[in-house]
Amino acid sequence: MNGALEFLQKLGPARLAAMAVVAMVTLGFFAFIAVKVSQPAMAPLYSDLSVQDSAAIVKDLETQAIPYELRQEGAQILVPKDKVLRLRMKLAEKGVPAGGSVGWEIFDKADGLGTTSYVQNINHLRALEGELSRTIRSIDRVQTARVHLVIPERQVFQKDKREPTASIALKLRGTLDPAQVRAIQHLVAAAVEGMKPSRVSVVDETGRLLASGQGEDAEGLVASSLQERTSAFEQRMENQIESIVASVVGQGRARVRVSATLDYNRVTQTSDTWDPNGQVVRSTQTKEESSSNVSGDKAVTVANQVPGGSQDQGKGADKEASNTSEETVNYEISRTSRTEVLEAGRIKKISVALLVDGVYATTANGEVTYQPRPQADLDRISALVRSAIGFDQTRGDQVEVVNLRFAEAPASLPLENQKTGFASLFDFDREDMMRLIELGSLVIMTLLVLLFAVRPLLNRMMAPEMALAGAGGALVPVGESGSLEALLAGGAGGAAGGAGGAAGGAAGGAAGGGEGGDAAIHPSHMRLEEAKALGAVQAGSIMKIGEMIQQSPNEAAMIIRSWLNEAA
Repeated sequence: MNGALEFLQKLGPARLAAMAVVAMVTLGFFAFIAVKVSQPAMAPLYSDLSVQDSAAIVKDLETQAIPYELRQEGAQILVPKDKVLRLRMKLAEKGVPAGGSVGWEIFDKADGLGTTSYVQNINHLRALEGELSRTIRSIDRVQTARVHLVIPERQVFQKDKREPTASIALKLRGTLDPAQVRAIQHLVAAAVEGMKPSRVSVVDETGRLLASGQGEDAEGLVASSLQERTSAFEQRMENQIESIVASVVGQGRARVRVSATLDYNRVTQTSDTWDPNGQVVRSTQTKEESSSNVSGDKAVTVANQVPGGSQDQGKGADKEASNTSEETVNYEISRTSRTEVLEAGRIKKISVALLVDGVYATTANGEVTYQPRPQADLDRISALVRSAIGFDQTRGDQVEVVNLRFAEAPASLPLENQKTGFASLFDFDREDMMRLIELGSLVIMTLLVLLFAVRPLLNRMMAPEMALAGAGGALVPVGESGSLEALLAGGAGGAAGGAGGAAGGAAGGAAGGGEGGDAAIHPSHMRLEEAKALGAVQAGSIMKIGEMIQQSPNEAAMIIRSWLNEAA
């Protein structure tokens, strides 16, 4: 303890305070590093939140004691990455986030006894608007949506009924195509009784009118619908071709463009066909006639006029008989009637342009090389494309497959060039790389602080200052005003060294003068000058020691007493 206390006394209060400050700063820095490294990776829980939803989510997270971070002025909330899915399910069970709008849950807490019909109607309208807003936000590229409905009340004696209308304000991520705008119109119109899609107006956050809501021109609707159908067909064919080609050349290494000409005329054709060789007996009619005629003179007598008398008295009669037979056969000729309806949207012509990249390989030294794709592969790809589109040469269809090198190399090589096995463990994704960069930055900062901040401060506090003293410019430690012992020791050694140096210089000068005359004078003078310079330095040191002894006589006496004890 005495040694430790003596060591602390020798350091002095200034050095002790500096050491304490350095220790506190170092501990604080390492504590910050430890906390930063031990913190879990944060991931977004929700983004683009309203103030009400953010407040509800933060309150729930604080209740569960889950750490979180707020960004974008509270619109984005980050939580530990391993708890994102579970928290989303729990919050969804509670109906959070609500999207800043009120839905059908408005009726869950309403008091039905003291609520008027007017309030009920207003709540019904608010709930309907909120539910439509939530549904519209589920569409891709729609960030937020606000829906306003105008549903006129039907009066008792009102003859004409006014149609309901709606207005929608959207905040988009990008742009919406006309088909998506019409889909929103139909969605809202189908949810409100008596509303027509043409009575729904849509605007975006820039004030651009996407749908007027004042009715649409029938010809304009038909033209836009036909154009959309053509674009949809071309897009579908491009997706089919790209999916089958990407499995051969790699994902993102093929570009497909399809140009189709469709016939939207609806044609009805009716045709009758008779087959003369296909006769069929339809009906047969047979007619037979038989007749007889008897002629002759008969005498008129009393006997044949009397009832019951003989009629055959008289002369003989002549008899004539005839038979007639007639047959009619009706034949039916085979007939075929055909009615064909050709619907709109038939393909008149289709053209496909396919651009594929070449083959990339990795050499032994790690360089990526490019090679054109063989013509045999291009022919096979062309055959696949023809089969996918239903190629018909009579229509004038065209398929062109070209192999050119893309401007950008692939981000990842094919599977045969990728690492497998143990090497795949070092195949980091983007999140892993960002985490490693963060940890590496913290390690580099730690090393820089240790090397350029802590180490110089420690050396400054622990190492004494050095002063020039002694023979030949020897360095001896000279402390501050409190380190008198080192200064006395250095002054004594310097005085002895200075005396020895002066004596040696004088002896050398005398010897040189005795031997060599004028030739030896110059070196001796140099030694004398050096001895004078050293003497001046030692005289200054002695004067400084004397001043320090006068300022601290007790400390000087203690140092001399300790020297006497050591000698004994």
